[in-house]
Amino acid sequence: MKVLVPVKRVLDYNVKPRIKADGSGVDLANVKMSMNPFDEIAVEEAIRLKEGKNGGGVTEIVVVSIGEQKSQETLRTALAMGADRAILVVSEDKVEPLGVAKLLKAIVDEEKPDLVILGKQAIDDDNNQTGQMLAGLLGVGQATFASKVELAGDSVTVTREVDGGSETETLKLPAIITVDLRLNEPRYASLPNIMKAKSKPMANKTPADFGVDVSPRLATLKVVEPAKRSAGVKVADVDELVAKLKTMGVSK
Repeated sequence: MKVLVPVKRVLDYNVKPRIKADGSGVDLANVKMSMNPFDEIAVEEAIRLKEGKNGGGVTEIVVVSIGEQKSQETLRTALAMGADRAILVVSEDKVEPLGVAKLLKAIVDEEKPDLVILGKQAIDDDNNQTGQMLAGLLGVGQATFASKVELAGDSVTVTREVDGGSETETLKLPAIITVDLRLNEPRYASLPNIMKAKSKPMANKTPADFGVDVSPRLATLKVVEPAKRSAGVKVADVDELVAKLKTMGVSK
């Protein structure tokens, strides 16, 4: 059984974003970049399935990244964690979710994985679209926001988080799964595995190799920081608090 895991290189979640002076976007010059945290969880889950979770059955993990050449660093991280090989689709221009989904469809058609596991969203744009679009393009079942994944023969059972609780779905393979934070805790790559990752195969492709047009369909007009939160006020008693809340309700 083969598992495909798309990963994305994003601004590290510990770094405070800075807006460019011209308001055209986030300044990524000389800042730490890392694997999207949700994608890291997806890689960890694929590795656990290969290691024997739910009886195993996974024999190969292929990681894919779409982005600039520096994305190979992110792929090497996934390889060091335990993935078997990588595919880098080089695009120096930003690729929108639909373009990413079309490229992933082309790769799925070529690789024929039984399962695609990816993060529910990337923390840079927070679109939460690629997994659903990919499932639609492929015409296969999908389960989003997975908090538990169990393989059993030619099907996969997924517990997913919904408003007010959780629900369990069983999908026929092949299938698409997007993962949430509570699925697992990703491992740290050991030094020996980091060294081994340097020799694992990584194919370099371009969107043209798959015949996919990734021209942008959206234009960013302006990027601004969130408004500063106004200072709070102290109230003397409950009556004053109720009066304040009523006033706020009327003003809105």
